[in-house]
Amino acid sequence: MADAVSERLRSLRRACLDAAPDETFDRFARLVRRLLAVPVALVSLVDDDRQFFPGQSGLGPPWDVARQTPLSHSFCRLVVAEGRPKVFTDARADPQVRDSPAIGDLRVVAYAGMPLTDADGRTLGSLSAIDHEPREWTADDLAVLAELAAACSAELRLRIAREIAEEARRNAETAHDQLAMLAELTRSMAATRDVEESLQRVADALTPRLADWCVVSLLDETGRTRRVVAAHRDADQAAAVARLAELAAGAIPKATLMLSVLRTGQAVRTAGAEAAELRARVGDSELADLTIRLGYASHLTAPVVAPVTQRILGTVTLVNGPDRAAFTDSDERTAVDIGRRAGMAIDNNRWYRRQRHVAEVLQHSLLTELPRLDGVELHARYRPAQVGAAVGGDWYDAFRQPDGSVVLAVGDVSGHDIEAAATMGQLRNLVRGNAYGRGDEPGALLSQLDQTLRGLGVSCAATAVLARLRHTPEGFAVTFANAGHPPPMLARPDGGVDVWWTEPEPLLGLSPRGSRSTHLRHVPVGSTLLLYTDGLVEDPGQLIDTGIDRVATLLGERAGAPGEDICSRLLADAERRADDVALLLIRMGAAEPA
Repeated sequence: MADAVSERLRSLRRACLDAAPDETFDRFARLVRRLLAVPVALVSLVDDDRQFFPGQSGLGPPWDVARQTPLSHSFCRLVVAEGRPKVFTDARADPQVRDSPAIGDLRVVAYAGMPLTDADGRTLGSLSAIDHEPREWTADDLAVLAELAAACSAELRLRIAREIAEEARRNAETAHDQLAMLAELTRSMAATRDVEESLQRVADALTPRLADWCVVSLLDETGRTRRVVAAHRDADQAAAVARLAELAAGAIPKATLMLSVLRTGQAVRTAGAEAAELRARVGDSELADLTIRLGYASHLTAPVVAPVTQRILGTVTLVNGPDRAAFTDSDERTAVDIGRRAGMAIDNNRWYRRQRHVAEVLQHSLLTELPRLDGVELHARYRPAQVGAAVGGDWYDAFRQPDGSVVLAVGDVSGHDIEAAATMGQLRNLVRGNAYGRGDEPGALLSQLDQTLRGLGVSCAATAVLARLRHTPEGFAVTFANAGHPPPMLARPDGGVDVWWTEPEPLLGLSPRGSRSTHLRHVPVGSTLLLYTDGLVEDPGQLIDTGIDRVATLLGERAGAPGEDICSRLLADAERRADDVALLLIRMGAAEPA
């Protein structure tokens, strides 16, 4: 029964009529008055506490202006309650209505009322004829009144249908706007790896589109509030919402409504919030004062939920001031959806940070700490191509042998992702293990490495230069082997630059079962040797020889500069490259750092 009444009242509201003149319904009243020769005719509609007359003809003051009465004066309510016509010849003698104040106040003596219905047959009111004297209503009278009531009902249905269509349009626009907001919010949150920035973007996106102001809180692993951000539709309130966020970080968990959301995972909304209730719930007087000052009449809190574990990560609280309508079911659904999306973004960010930390620890373990050597100064740089990675497939290495010589290596595993870094780690360790403690020349060491790679089934496409540096009475001797790698460069003390071209040899692991070549260069004191990967010299659309010439020129121009400066300049020149870059700079004859 309650649902039926509610549906009838909703249909009545959709007619968009009130106690004000409506020309169409006034015309119906005039027709009834003229055709039935009655002093008063009414188009009467009944809501939950009154009847009102969008159409009337013949009412005396003050009813002709007021166009409404309490239900105590309504005969129409009987038509609505019974859903059928009501006819009284003399209301004063009828036990159902003889005590009605309408008899004296509106001079209703004879009454005939026909139901006005919506498209679903719900009775919304009546089209009635009223006489101030007793009257026997004829069959023709009632037939005419019924015909006019049918036409009047058709007009009501048209008004209702028009409003339903308008509601559908508004709802579609609202849904479109909210979907656009959700899509924008999702893109915005996905564009940052900073959790606090994600929270702030949520708050900013929701004001003023969904609320006057908004507070987003995030819990730590122990369930305590870790971060709170807030936003207000009025930019002048920025300082106030910032202070509220600061206070809320300690006070919000005490709030009963938030605790309910955190415990149940269900959204909570209230309307008609009172300041006294807020103060009692929050406890912090400054926080309560700020909340009231920012505008607090209705509020909606939804959980921020991790998508996989369903763990509650925090809450999104929307607040409207007294000048804005309370939150609706649609608003609540949107807020819950936002909480899920925010939870996904935050959970992804946390997962990303954990994975990145693990990757960085592992990757940094692959970057060699250069040894301190007497008379030799070593500098190295590494720049991965992949954003967010610490290393890729390139590597450098340098270590002292027991005989006092120094082994130098630079290599490049195809690819510049985590998988390439893992392969690089294997290869670097094999080079170290294969070379340490052995007096073999670099060609023999790389030949042994080829056999090791084949024997262990390590599949990789990699290039490398392996060199051994020794002191000699005249300066230094460098022996090296090149497995398909860009040639080393030497900047001489006289300013010239030598590019150590050699006959090409296959990539690591691809050499036939023969020995690789070892090459010898005698190097004067004061020289600078550069080993590097192809990311330093490759440039799309140009031959690699052009890049090698460019780097050689730059090395010659900067040869007298500090080693770190040379490395920085070389990397800056390779800024446009889309590949990993590793370089190892060896200055021979430089004094050992203090």
